[in-house]
Amino acid sequence: MMVSDTPHEMNEIEEAAHAAKRVAAAADENAAETKSNWPVSAIAIGVGVGSAALAAALLYATSTRKPK
Repeated sequence: MMVSDTPHEMNEIEEAAHAAKRVAAAADENAAETKSNWPVSAIAIGVGVGSAALAAALLYATSTRKPK
C-alpha cells in the first residue's frame, strides 16, 4: 500500500465524521467550563424552607390576638 503526503478530498462520510468529532469536542469543552461546584438543589431547598419560615413568622406577627 502506497501512502502519499498529499491531502485527499474527503467524502461525505468522512466530512460528517470530522464534524461530529468537532461538535463532541466543543460540547465536552463547554461542559467542563460550565460545571458548577455549588450544590444547587440544596441551596434551592434551603431558600424555599427559609421563605416559608419567614412567611409564617410574618403571618403570626400580624395576626390579631383575641382578648381573654
